[in-house]
Amino acid sequence: MTTQRVILTYKEYEALPADGRRYEIHEGELSVTPAPSPRHQRISRNLFRILDAHIKAREIGEVLYAPLDVILSETSIVQPDIVYLDPTRLTAVSHRGVEGPPTLAVEILSPATTLIDRSTKHQLYARHGVPFFWLVDPEGRTVDVFALGPQGYSLALRAFGTEPVSPPPFPDLAFVPASLWP
Repeated sequence: MTTQRVILTYKEYEALPADGRRYEIHEGELSVTPAPSPRHQRISRNLFRILDAHIKAREIGEVLYAPLDVILSETSIVQPDIVYLDPTRLTAVSHRGVEGPPTLAVEILSPATTLIDRSTKHQLYARHGVPFFWLVDPEGRTVDVFALGPQGYSLALRAFGTEPVSPPPFPDLAFVPASLWP
């Protein structure tokens, strides 16, 4: 007896229950993780505030936070912790979420999502053309900034400590990584 792989699409995704879990579909396969911890949410809030103030002051697009569907394809729907859309990508926002790749996807690692964020989502974002991907590591107190090139992502910056950095795609951000940690 052979088993066939079931490929889920956005239609099946829409029918999933609103039960506090985070549902995503990675290349047709369902991924379920628990809701983020308060620590995770505080880090997300701190980073969102920094990015939102910077983006609003310069009128350079929009930053949004989870839960928000980013529909990379009909079989790849993710919920990054934070997404940034530059002005050329603002039309990607629809009633369903963000349709297509944002300019930046940010994932904040937690015990339940570390492998998914570092491997599966890293590959998905590259495959679907997300220009910038940040991995925020609360344990290591680092922010790894990846830039998409012809061969996939390369590490553009590892940010940590109290010295201001300007991570891509924000050349004039002057962001202090230590300000994220509650």
